[in-house]
Amino acid sequence: MLLNIFKSKIHRVKVTQAELNYVGSITIDPNLLEAAGIYEGEKVQIVNINNGERLETYTIKGERGSGMICLNGPAARKVQVGDTIIVISYAQMTPEEAENYQPTIVFPDENNQLPHA
Repeated sequence: MLLNIFKSKIHRVKVTQAELNYVGSITIDPNLLEAAGIYEGEKVQIVNINNGERLETYTIKGERGSGMICLNGPAARKVQVGDTIIVISYAQMTPEEAENYQPTIVFPDENNQLPHA
């Protein structure tokens, strides 16, 4: 049996763009994707803190260092620029793998940038 387990998340980033006339997906700064261990093309869940909307889409890389968070296609109707969202990824694991798995959580600043170590 495989379980769907919380793998990682980018916690509380601000939407910088919403592009209705695009094929689909969410465009994210690669710095954020890499820090969270989320791959380009990976299925993610988007949770909008401002309006309670939840949706699923896939990721594409934006411009590195830009802080870009852009909902594309139909998902653009579920957000407003400036909304705060959470980007969540899941992975299938056996119960044994899930037992000791520790998810990665990334906490960007108010400009969608990673804090300096």
